[in-house]
Amino acid sequence: MWCDEPDKAGLRRELLALRSRLTSDDIEKAGAALADRALELPELAEAGTVAAYVSIGSEPATRALLDALRARGVRVLLPVLLADNDLDWAEYEGAERLARARLGLLEPMGARLGVDAVTEVDTVLLPGVAVDGRGTRLGRGGGSYDRVLARLEAAGARPHLVVLLYDEEVVARVPREPHDHPVSAVVTPGGVRRFTA
Repeated sequence: MWCDEPDKAGLRRELLALRSRLTSDDIEKAGAALADRALELPELAEAGTVAAYVSIGSEPATRALLDALRARGVRVLLPVLLADNDLDWAEYEGAERLARARLGLLEPMGARLGVDAVTEVDTVLLPGVAVDGRGTRLGRGGGSYDRVLARLEAAGARPHLVVLLYDEEVVARVPREPHDHPVSAVVTPGGVRRFTA
């Protein structure tokens, strides 16, 4: 479906166009299947703290997964978008403690923990638009998670990096740039795929 070496912007546009055709029922069904698959991961079963995110729009739904992790006693940190597009973090305390923020995001209302809080987590669940067989993740293009991944590397932190996607978003090739950090696994409604560095 995709050319051997697509450009990031073009690939992102094509995949987001496919997402825009999904119904809310499609998104919720995929989210339930995604949660089931993700909860089987050792990276989550053995985690004490997980950095995650609240899905918006046509992203694979994450709310069921967030609630299931919290019910297991896992501490879940969610991003808070700063003015410079960097990410602060706050603890997820349930859907009733989420507030609408800029860009349509839902963010936790609790105390801010600082940008470095992510360096203490066991697993990071990353949003994305695509991933390829090398574990190269294509994000939305804002650079927020590139900063997070660079911060983890600079701190010597080595959490598991897992991207959550739809099945058709595992593609042949994502262009890799020097700042890109490969993920260790992708979870889709259809299953889990692992990558080795």
